[in-house]
Amino acid sequence: MPGDGRLRYLLKTSRPRFWLYLAGPVAVGVVYAARDTSDLFTPATLALFGYFLVPANVLLYGVNDVFDVDVDAENPKKEGREVRYGGDPVVPAAVGLCALLALVPAALTPPLAWPWIAGFLALGVAYSAPPLRLKTRPPLDSLSNGLYVLPGAAAYAAVAGTHPPLLAAAGGWIWSMAMHTFSAIPDIDPDRAAGIETTATRLGERWTYVYCGAGWTLAAVAFGLLDVRLGLLLGIYPVAVALVATSSIGVSRAYWWYPAVNTVVGALLTMGGLWRVVHG
Repeated sequence: MPGDGRLRYLLKTSRPRFWLYLAGPVAVGVVYAARDTSDLFTPATLALFGYFLVPANVLLYGVNDVFDVDVDAENPKKEGREVRYGGDPVVPAAVGLCALLALVPAALTPPLAWPWIAGFLALGVAYSAPPLRLKTRPPLDSLSNGLYVLPGAAAYAAVAGTHPPLLAAAGGWIWSMAMHTFSAIPDIDPDRAAGIETTATRLGERWTYVYCGAGWTLAAVAFGLLDVRLGLLLGIYPVAVALVATSSIGVSRAYWWYPAVNTVVGALLTMGGLWRVVHG
């Protein structure tokens, strides 16, 4: 595979549609931790955003693809929108490099942020890689996907000099658990065919909807206790999953709408935080 082809392959491996799932929480963490506009763009915040925009996604999804070769052979999501790992050594090499690149934001952030960065790296690898391979150990597959809130917590700690509020961390963690499990619904049949057990395969489609709705409701309540406006915004998720579950819309189709939905919600969260910084 020529060099430009490998670059395109790595970019596709990193799931560009999902880049903001890791970088977006960084932006949210920064704006809610900032005391004034001078806190928004610093070497630490830019390094965190840059790392979690691309390298962290190469790491997370590259590890996933390397250890999911057998599962992905039966997964229709790999047709067109994503890629199947074919054994090219450039992928594990890129994963190793991206793990090392985490030293850049770590060097620019205070020690308070380091456990959050380290937690992301540990869970990002343990989710897919043996011996833990958490993605095949329900309910740990769902629980471990709180990892998506860790970049935002690291950013908050780096800017505020304190850890994020417990309700925000807990609400974000539960939201991520529900989002992960919802995204696993289209994989139920391929995972069962490959002998992979997940929270979604164990619950089945109907009860997975219930699980996701309950998780998103709890997340909305947690954020609502911090600010009722945040709770109302997050409240769209349990409503949306109920609509998908009770309508003729296929979950495999609805799944691809969520990057746009999450981007809009994340943008509104970020703008709300910016309003607070600018207008006090």
